[in-house]
Amino acid sequence: MMLYQQMQHEGLRLSTFTFVPVLTACANLRALEDGRCVHQQVIQSACESDVFVATSLIDMYTKCESMEEAWEVFNKMPSRNVVSWNAMILGIFSWKRRLAKYVKAGEYEKTMELFKQMQKRGMRPDRFTFVPVLNACAGLRALEEGRRAHQLIMQTGCEADVFVGSSVVDMYAKCGSMEDAWRVFCKMPSQDVVTWTAMILGYVRCGQGQKALELYKRMQQEGLPSWVVCWNAMIFGHVKCGEGHKALQLFQKMQHEGVQPDPATYVGVLNACANVVALEEGRRTHERIIQSRCESNVFVKSSLVDMYAKCGSMEDACRVFNTMPSHDVVSWNALLGGFAMHGQGKEALVHFERMCEEGVHPDDITFVCLLSACSHAGFVDEGLRFNALMTTVYRIPAKLEHYTCMVDLLGRAGHLQEAENMIQGMPCKPNAAIWRALLGACRIHGNVEMGERMAKRVLELEPKNAAAFVLLSNLYAATGNLELSESVERQRKERDAKKQPGRTWIEVNDAVHTFVVDDQIHPEMIKIRAELKRLSVLMHDAGYVPNTKFVLHDVEEEEKVIHLCHHSEKLAIAFGLMSTDPGTPLRIVKNLQVCEDCHTSTKFISKIVRRKIIVRDANRFHHFENGVCSCRDYW
Repeated sequence: MMLYQQMQHEGLRLSTFTFVPVLTACANLRALEDGRCVHQQVIQSACESDVFVATSLIDMYTKCESMEEAWEVFNKMPSRNVVSWNAMILGIFSWKRRLAKYVKAGEYEKTMELFKQMQKRGMRPDRFTFVPVLNACAGLRALEEGRRAHQLIMQTGCEADVFVGSSVVDMYAKCGSMEDAWRVFCKMPSQDVVTWTAMILGYVRCGQGQKALELYKRMQQEGLPSWVVCWNAMIFGHVKCGEGHKALQLFQKMQHEGVQPDPATYVGVLNACANVVALEEGRRTHERIIQSRCESNVFVKSSLVDMYAKCGSMEDACRVFNTMPSHDVVSWNALLGGFAMHGQGKEALVHFERMCEEGVHPDDITFVCLLSACSHAGFVDEGLRFNALMTTVYRIPAKLEHYTCMVDLLGRAGHLQEAENMIQGMPCKPNAAIWRALLGACRIHGNVEMGERMAKRVLELEPKNAAAFVLLSNLYAATGNLELSESVERQRKERDAKKQPGRTWIEVNDAVHTFVVDDQIHPEMIKIRAELKRLSVLMHDAGYVPNTKFVLHDVEEEEKVIHLCHHSEKLAIAFGLMSTDPGTPLRIVKNLQVCEDCHTSTKFISKIVRRKIIVRDANRFHHFENGVCSCRDYW
């Protein structure tokens, strides 16, 4: 630039050979104002029509992130070669990448439009053209456009190029066509880490976590190094498969091998902590996040809010949320979802008002959280108001998730007919989950006639849905018809509809312990049973009466009581009491909905031992303290 300025000062004539390197320097330095001054000199020297100068101008403007000026130069060019086309396409794509998640989808579309114009004008694309085009197809999830680009790639012989091949694999994977991605992957003469990672991430996104794990193992067997992208893919794969403990183990191995976590890693780890309610591990991860200076990342912050909420500590969730300099809809949804899970309906409503005051526009997930909060708190009128607000004011069309929340809300409150009418009036086809939600409400309110119809609806869609059999069986049992209850249980077994075994987890001394009903494996089981026996005596003296109506075993009443005593959550609570200091809160998680007897007995235990017991079941949190549950027995 100094030499260029000296040439101008001495009045020397400028030519295309001068402008091209000067514009390249401006592009590399991101010196937009200097580039504009040079552009003026180009115009004055009548060199703007030169294809090399114009291409250099496009390159300069795109690298300086001034796309409008790049388009202006491009559109004025009397003729273009492949270099100028590539400069424009690559310019749009690189600009798009720098803006990352904040870029508008329109830039992908401009890339595709340019690619079409290039073909119409007879310009032959090369590997530098195909990579951004494939990425644009992936960004738009434009599978058919991607397939056409792939056909052209094969015709031009570019498929063997590792970068193009990797982009083809990535495009198919992001468009959800894993069969095509795998076919291209297998045909490639060689695969690098980028290609392997694209395949692994593709399987993770499609919910095929097991295939992702298998491919990762194959990658390791072939001696390829593991990238913070590949590690992240495997962590997310484990989380998606419900293997939170394995995800945490992988995170520890990643650190042991000296691989530095990035914000995406921490998001995956926090999700794993949330899934297994590993609060202490979550707190340690929070400390690492602070040390690595990743706490300012909005996705990490939102994941921290979500983790603390799902691990039973809304106090910590609110504390993290309140330290955020600003909140987007994702962070608000994490907080509102936390209030919903904890049955804190009033807090959810208050914070929604605050969200609106801050000018954050709610999305469909926001209203799922709000409707869920109303359902768990029994706020029927508020739920109806939010449902109307969503569709009329915010113009957000109701999805199945919203209808399911509304059916659950109405059903729990005893408005069974209104709930059924809502399902019948849905514009979309009901799924098994929404019929099952109403079946669950029929069990709560003892409506046998409607419950039978709902069970039939569920089993028409999912003939081996064990939950439908269990709910109907419990409905019969609750209304005193034990013969029909046993009959439904026999039908379930005949159809081979397997019940999900109940499991309960508790974190004690940095280790997560798992229990099942009538557990015989845990090494402390003799002491645990002794503790349960001691608690049973104390509960009986306090007025506890076991609820055996749902125990269908053809055995004496005493044996039914013993069976109830050995439910997985009771075993976990007993282990927690004998393994922690007096007064320490217990946090447990169960994969199924807590049963009525366990709910009642936990209230008694919390009062007897003077402990706070926090239970997260499949639907929500229950905070037991001094003989009372936060759900107020509305669950």
